[in-house]
Amino acid sequence: MTNEEALTADEVAEILHVGRNAVYALAKSGELSSYRIGRRLRFTYADVQSYISRSRKTEMPKSPPIPTRPHDSLVLCGQDIILDVLSNYVTQAGVECLRSYVGSYDALTALYKDEVQVASAHLWDGDTDTYNVPFVKRLLPGIPTVVVHLTNRTQGFYVAKGNPKGINSWEDLLRPGLVMVNREKGAGSRILLDEHMRLLGATPTSIAGYDTEVQSHVAVASAVARHHADVAVGSEKIARQVDGIDFIPMQKERYDLVVKEERFETRPIQVMMGILESGIMKDEFAGLGGYDTSDMGRIVSIS
Repeated sequence: MTNEEALTADEVAEILHVGRNAVYALAKSGELSSYRIGRRLRFTYADVQSYISRSRKTEMPKSPPIPTRPHDSLVLCGQDIILDVLSNYVTQAGVECLRSYVGSYDALTALYKDEVQVASAHLWDGDTDTYNVPFVKRLLPGIPTVVVHLTNRTQGFYVAKGNPKGINSWEDLLRPGLVMVNREKGAGSRILLDEHMRLLGATPTSIAGYDTEVQSHVAVASAVARHHADVAVGSEKIARQVDGIDFIPMQKERYDLVVKEERFETRPIQVMMGILESGIMKDEFAGLGGYDTSDMGRIVSIS
């Protein structure tokens, strides 16, 4: 990805870790430079990085906690575009659905504190080789929950075209001379990396670049494409969108939704479940690549 390559509002939203409407608002205010191709708004990667640099210098304050919504609405928490589509369908069905763009770990803690009604998660537990349920039990102790399957994705390594460093295993990340770029604390991809390093008996901070954090799969993939790092951990879907990289698949992951059992029979959650079970989203994402939606809507666990 070059500095002048055109980015869509959705791609900028992933890089900035915000919603698409926030990107449009930044463009309208002039804080984020943009241009139009016909009716479509476009951004350069250089302008996005310039905005990020200015934001860091001004030390933008953290957003206030998300207020609890009334029982006829919900807040859906997570980062994947599949959640934006689900949110739109829920809204079209007459239920107010807002989005919160945070990683898996923070999504579950937000659910614990009733800041959101639906959390998404793709957190791998190395001791049991299972996804999400062990973390739900730890982060929502004593709280009955329902875990609903959304999709399967593939996690792996972003590497330069042709994989010149020959990176094919978790052990390879420990080789001297390799530099990585990492996701933020609490992101599912970072926890996946940390768990594999733990099982290897390795200290992840010994990997050069481990402390270099960015806020999205697009950002880590772009860092590898621009040769700022040799490797990053992320999902297959994003590898299809960034030029100059190859994807080395490592493991299939479960991407699930978590709700508190006490809210499961409420109208907003049942509307959401009806959409997941209807097949409309299965069809929409079946042809996109990077998603396996065959079990979408299936209840994985009630605890």
